[in-house]
Formats: sequence, structure tokens, C-alpha cells
Amino acid sequence: MGVMRIGHASIKVMDVAAAVKHYENVIGMKVTMQDKAGNVYLKCWDEWDKYSLILTPSDRAGLNHVAYKVENDSDLDVLRKRIEEYGIKTEMLPEGDLPSTGRMLKFHLPSGHEMRLYATKECVGTDVGSLNPDPWPDDIKGAGAHSLDHTLLICELNPEKGVNRVAENTRFVMDCLDFHLSEQVMVGPGRDIQAATWLFRTSTPHDIAFVGGASNGLHHIAFFLDDWADVLKAADVMAKNKVQIDVSPTRHGITRGTTIYFFDPSGNRNETFAGLGYLAQPDRPVITWTEDQLGRGIFYHAGELVPSFVEVYT
Repeated sequence: MGVMRIGHASIKVMDVAAAVKHYENVIGMKVTMQDKAGNVYLKCWDEWDKYSLILTPSDRAGLNHVAYKVENDSDLDVLRKRIEEYGIKTEMLPEGDLPSTGRMLKFHLPSGHEMRLYATKECVGTDVGSLNPDPWPDDIKGAGAHSLDHTLLICELNPEKGVNRVAENTRFVMDCLDFHLSEQVMVGPGRDIQAATWLFRTSTPHDIAFVGGASNGLHHIAFFLDDWADVLKAADVMAKNKVQIDVSPTRHGITRGTTIYFFDPSGNRNETFAGLGYLAQPDRPVITWTEDQLGRGIFYHAGELVPSFVEVYT
């Protein structure tokens, strides 16, 4: 029962055509549909549901909502009761409110970010099918990302005013949605301020992450690659396409994943994230990073934070 995995992210873009070109040619996604409002829906080659990314026309970049898929439609009613008892208002959107998707439970995290839960979405299959499949399709473009992997949300953190949306979001998704905490950053003189958290429902180190900042926003959406070689190839693809790279290929200490950070044409940060890192299990001890080792935790090789990485988000 409950949340299985990330389902899709809906993001704002200022030039839909440029965004589509980016997500097709750099990430390797394919357009699966477009609605009358001009929203474009895309999926990666190894995903079976009809879409994992929605691009919506806007005058600015940022997140509309992030959606997670639950196991059964009845889970939506159970989780709605939990969430409302927790003190957060919900709305049940009818089937078809989003194309090819069943009813959706809509609510806002304590930070204000919109989240949705759903149980059904039209299954179109992976690009290699499910009968005697090849390991990869012949028409892969760009980095050839397998799937949407996770989101990282920036949450207001102002200890002097008693505001810590990171801790509030973390407590909420653990108490109501049964997420498990894999890693955290603790800061302050007594190391008692939870400044960043990584949480999971699958077997990877994180399906969502919350990091403290001056205001709420979207830090990045991430796409999964197999290994370090694919990360290096992705960097070549980005260079060929003149993509603005934020952080060149490196390793995280937190989650142990290998990574590149870069921006889509509207300024939404993307990540290509490779490797399992470690097998996340509910009984695995929580990994804690301290403030003095944060640079090493984020960028293990250099051990230093990149200013744009902590200051720029949409």
C-alpha cells in the first residue's frame, strides 16, 4: 500500500519548442502527446507509462507539481484521510484531469510545493517492449536517459525566525506517505537543525530530497543513467548541444551517485544521475553529514560547494 515511485514532474518553460528540443536531443526523451493548451508530454525509453515530464508554457521557469504513483486506487482514499488528519487540505481531481491519468489526490507540502498522487496512467510500454527485449533500443538520442529518477526541492530555512520547511516536509512525507530517511545534513552549534534530507520509497537512496534555502523552489529534476561512462557521454552530448553546465561530471558523497548538473533553455536545472549508490532499505541506519563536511558530501572529489549550485534555483 502507498507510494511506489515517482510518476512525473510538471515544469514551466518559457519556450516550449526550445524545451522540447532540449529534452529530446540532450536527455533522449520522446514526445508522446500534446494537449490543446499547448502542454507537451514526454517519456524516456525505459519508462512504460505514457509520460514522466510535462512542459507547460509560462513566462517563467519553475515547478508546477511533482506526482508520485501509488499501488492501488483505494490507496488514494486512505492517504487522503491521513493527510487531512495531519492538518493539510486535499482535493481529489477526477480521472482525465490530466490526460491518460486516473483520479489524482492534490495537496501542498508544508513548504507550499504542490504534490499529487495517482494510481493509474495509460501504459504504452518501454521502447524495447516486454517480450524477449533487447537491452536498449536502436534509436536512442542524446544521453539516452532510462527514466525520471527524483526531484530535489528547495525549502525555506530560517532558524532565526523558527522556520524549517525541510524538517516539516520530512516529517510529513514520513508520517503520511511512509517515506524513509536515507541521509540528512545537520547544522548549527548543537547539530540540531535538519538542513537537508534525502528520502526513498524504492530501493535507491532517494526518490525525493529537501534542501534548505532562502525561499521555496525547484532545485532540479534528475534522470537516471547506467554508469560513469554514460555520465561522461552525457557531458559530451551537452557540449555538442551547447548546454549550460552547472557542475561538470563528479561524484556525490551523499547518495554516492555520479552526476552532472545543467540547465534547460528556460533555466530549470536538470541532473543526469548514474549508479545505484547503495541499496536503500527501511532498516538501514540513517547517514548523517555535518556542516563542516557538506562540501565533500555534495561534491566528493573537490570537497567544495559550487556557488551557483546553492544559490540558483527556480
